[in-house]
Amino acid sequence: MYDFTAPAAPVVPTRGRLRPLGVSEVRIAGGFWGDRQAVNGTATLDHIESRLESEGWLPNFDLAAAGTLPAGRRGREFADSEVYKYLEALAWEIGRTDAAADAALEQRFRSVVARVAAAQEADGYVNTMFGRSGQGDRWSDLEWGHELYCLGHLFQAAVARHRTRPEADDGLVAIARRAADLVCRVFGPDGRDAICGHAEVEVGLAELGRALGEQRYIDQAALFVERHGRGSLAEIEWGQEYFQDDVPVRDAVALRGHSVRANYLASGATDVAIELSDDGLLDALRGQWDRTVERRTYVTGGQGSHHQDEAFGADWELPSDRAYSETCAGVGSIMFSWRLLLATGDTRHADLIERTLFNVVATSPAPDGRAFYYANTLHQRVPGVEADPEGTSKRASSSLRAPWFEVSCCPPNVARTFASLAAYVATADDDGVQVHQYAPVSVRTMLPDGRAVSFDIVTGYPVDGGIRVTIAEDAEFALTLRVPSWAEGATVRVDAGGESAQRPAAPGTIEIRRAFRAGDVVELTLPLVARVSSADPRVDAVRGTVVVERGPEVFALESIDFGADIVDAVVAGEPVEHDGSVRLPVRNRTSGQVTDAVLVPYHDWAHRGPSTMRVWIPTA
Repeated sequence: MYDFTAPAAPVVPTRGRLRPLGVSEVRIAGGFWGDRQAVNGTATLDHIESRLESEGWLPNFDLAAAGTLPAGRRGREFADSEVYKYLEALAWEIGRTDAAADAALEQRFRSVVARVAAAQEADGYVNTMFGRSGQGDRWSDLEWGHELYCLGHLFQAAVARHRTRPEADDGLVAIARRAADLVCRVFGPDGRDAICGHAEVEVGLAELGRALGEQRYIDQAALFVERHGRGSLAEIEWGQEYFQDDVPVRDAVALRGHSVRANYLASGATDVAIELSDDGLLDALRGQWDRTVERRTYVTGGQGSHHQDEAFGADWELPSDRAYSETCAGVGSIMFSWRLLLATGDTRHADLIERTLFNVVATSPAPDGRAFYYANTLHQRVPGVEADPEGTSKRASSSLRAPWFEVSCCPPNVARTFASLAAYVATADDDGVQVHQYAPVSVRTMLPDGRAVSFDIVTGYPVDGGIRVTIAEDAEFALTLRVPSWAEGATVRVDAGGESAQRPAAPGTIEIRRAFRAGDVVELTLPLVARVSSADPRVDAVRGTVVVERGPEVFALESIDFGADIVDAVVAGEPVEHDGSVRLPVRNRTSGQVTDAVLVPYHDWAHRGPSTMRVWIPTA
């Protein structure tokens, strides 16, 4: 076991197989993810703040401070949480880019914190929806009120600030501490035996406890986790599994109910299991992950097949055209998988993170970073309708990316994920560094015994499969590279000490342990070729169809490339790559004509306007 320090990362367990490297140790320098980070920092954050203002969700805090609520309050009961997620995204962006280089970004952060601070009450309570004359009493609607949910996001924002700017005196950490103390008083062992209808406070409390060294916050998170499954929340039409209040966490066999709630709870429960050395709970969560990924997860990594309750379906219930696959569920899935990866070192978790990043999280935002998918269908039966660039859309009713939603959890969730993405690239242990996600990066870190490890990665991934690692300074350590499960035929070549050697690299990991010298090169080559995959035959909805993948990317057929409505499309041959594109012979059922159609990476679908689209294409 390793005595972890506190890197600038969203998740920093005190024990586990691997230590995360933070945003100050790993820098993404261009490429697929660097471009998205740049758009996020220059456009998306501005867009979110503008909408938080114009929708009234930030001004709600001003009204609270002025004592004029509930008059004038706007937004849903959980609107406060979007302000906190925006603050978290800003904190990671400041840590990623260095606030000294952008004083305006730092000032924006402090300005929002000041507005939140002014709305906090003397005992630590902060919420714009409850607790005043004309509003519901505090904690009076635990099913739907989202008070604890909002505080969980406040805590995560405070963690981001504490880890990126521990010397800051803006007050956010103090706000979070007062609120967490209140939660422990009200809901602690001698307090109210209850949970929130939307899990999130569990993961927020656990990480705040880690960051501030407050064991009682972790213990409170554990109390909330153990209280799930007792049926304490009111029965609703979708059953108590919607809230994960039907079965105790350690007795569940798969994630179920509302997909975001389920992933957030599993993430918090994993934190608790690690901090309390509860191997039984951890084993239960690992089993739930296994079954959920095998039977309840789309080929894109998306989760949630029900629109009405934004929920997981039963095993193998994965209809393409009714896929909800909420962007926030993808973010939650990454949160859960990352915690299990740190705990166990099992590379399957990194594989799912990669799949979900490329095919859910990267799919949500438009190229300009100012419009988003809330839900991510795998089959668009009718061309979508362009969203009003100044309007506010319903959640899943937007058939193309929309600038904002009445429930706008997804835009700031994408923003905080992109801003902190470098913290999901690599880890360390006593012997060396492990690289889990591939992008052009520089890695500069220190091992427990004081060895400095420095290397740079150059790659065009996922367009090409060459991952070139160049050692920046002499050091003896183990460099471990993930070989994705799809990468049969991968090779690794080591050019060091004037010699060159190449060997196969089977899916899983490849370790190179040696005394490296500055300038030594390790090159992993992943076979990036278009491949055809079939679903498990128990998935009724896509039986008799195939999907085309290349590396971590899932591909889609759009009507704009087929030349007709994709309802008539039938696979007529094998995919080929030509002039940088993936092409698939597709026959029109009606006309019989075969088109050598260009397929687009799923994350790019609808970039050219309305179309019909499908990921799973019939073979007959």
